Amino acid sequence: MTTVKCRAVLFDLDGVLIDSTPAVSRVWRRWAVAHGFDPEKVVKMAHGRPSRSTISELLPNADVQKEDREVERMEIEDLDGVVLLPGARQLLESLPADRWTIATSCTRKLAEVRLGAAGMPIPKTMVTATDVHVGKPDPEPYLKAAAMLNVAASDCVVVEDVPSGIRSGRAAGARVIAVLTTAERGELESAGPDWIVTSCAEISAYTEKGVLSLSLGLS
Repeated sequence: MTTVKCRAVLFDLDGVLIDSTPAVSRVWRRWAVAHGFDPEKVVKMAHGRPSRSTISELLPNADVQKEDREVERMEIEDLDGVVLLPGARQLLESLPADRWTIATSCTRKLAEVRLGAAGMPIPKTMVTATDVHVGKPDPEPYLKAAAMLNVAASDCVVVEDVPSGIRSGRAAGARVIAVLTTAERGELESAGPDWIVTSCAEISAYTEKGVLSLSLGLS
């Protein structure tokens, strides 16, 4: 076991705390086919970053806001298979409420719907695509998440499942735990996480004399 001390933990949502991969894949495949793109390529591009980033890259001359609203509508309607990932509830319940938050590439409305579908309460603080100007891999989401907890990002540990999120956490100055729930190990390693675990089930947390410690079962 490896022990990591920090002041707060910042979580991505999809692929870290909840499994929405089947729904995400279904929606983006439909969108890709409708616009004449390779579904496999589009699904891979869409993971871990705001929808508008993928849309603007593929359709630079389109009405990005309109397309983004349509993708959000499809994702909100498709909640089949959205469930908690192993260890997520136990880990969050072991953390003090003011020492963790979520930074997700979902819009706020979609994040709240998915949390509800997975049986999770909506945290008091949360950073979504609705709250940032630039999404992951830019550091803005994790810098804002740390600021919400009144903690420097360098004193935080980020938990992520895709390279764009890992790079966002690192650029913010945080240390990063990668989970093997979405991407292959080689893809994660290329983004430079500090540690890799299978899932949140391999992370346990405890607080002693105000110091937050994470125990990791490394994979």
